[in-house]
Amino acid sequence: MAIGARDRIDQLLVKKYAQERVDNHESMTSMINPEKMMSAMNDFASMHRNMFVLSQRLNQACSRINARTARYATNTVAA
Repeated sequence: MAIGARDRIDQLLVKKYAQERVDNHESMTSMINPEKMMSAMNDFASMHRNMFVLSQRLNQACSRINARTARYATNTVAA
């Protein structure tokens, strides 16, 4: 495979965008402090993790309570 413009349209596009400049995102200052953003994301994740653990514990507790208070009826099978 060759690299470069193959037809007239590609050649015109290369000429058009050859002089274009883009912003270097590494030299720009961010409006958001990345440390605060990571801290907020960590807080959000830990809150959801704790809510999941609490939900699991609640499910286990409810299962235990239901198992203790369950009343089983025996059915006789007529053969």
